[in-house]
Amino acid sequence: MLGALLWDVDGTLAETERDGHRVAFNRAFAAMGLAWHWDVARYGQLLRVTGGKERLFAAMATESDAPVLLGEREALARELHRLKNRCYAESVHSGAIPLRPGVAELIDEAWESGVRQGIVTTTSRVNVDALLGRHFGPDWAKRFDAVVCGEDVARKKPDPEAHQRALAALRLAAVNTLAIEDSCAGAAAARAADVPVLVTRSAYFAADPIDVAVAIGPGLHTRLGWHPAPPERLAERITLDDIVDWHSRMELVSDHGQPI
Repeated sequence: MLGALLWDVDGTLAETERDGHRVAFNRAFAAMGLAWHWDVARYGQLLRVTGGKERLFAAMATESDAPVLLGEREALARELHRLKNRCYAESVHSGAIPLRPGVAELIDEAWESGVRQGIVTTTSRVNVDALLGRHFGPDWAKRFDAVVCGEDVARKKPDPEAHQRALAALRLAAVNTLAIEDSCAGAAAARAADVPVLVTRSAYFAADPIDVAVAIGPGLHTRLGWHPAPPERLAERITLDDIVDWHSRMELVSDHGQPI
């Protein structure tokens, strides 16, 4: 029985990586007088490193004008990350980062149906608050029975720690939950915690190999392109009934839609 939905944030709730964090990092670089610039392709490469500060450290290794001393790199990364988060919040508040189609509808449907929900992300809490506050109001957290962010874990996805913390907060068995993720790392983290996972492909992870999921599709806004295919319904989007159906069937598929 499905007891809770565990939502990833970046790429799953919104295309925050391409349209939000990447742009905010570039604004932070400019504010610090750095000539660094991450285009769409470069940022896609850096996304293989989870965590904003971790991503900065990885990128510094390729920048000739990055500080040499570790302490100076750490100080620069902290300041850049602080500025990036401020720029990101400004973009969110301006309405530049909408939720992915179908996301708000499913969150509302689950809320109204009494299905518990959690946020399970390794992005910063300030970024989660900015995004969800913009789209669901200042009381957005009342919709979620567990909120696990980057500051709450020692190890980020694909490590299962974030999902394990959410399960503990919800006091639910893993099999009674369903994670909604967009990437290989997110799916791997959920599965390592024994949480069934549904994958909604995002811009940066459209071709990510997914080993095990109960369903894989292009987004919650459409019933087309999903494996397994949802049953025929009048709705044009993926509904809570579809989610419950996939979860109850637990027919595991790979990224090619083939049964495991």
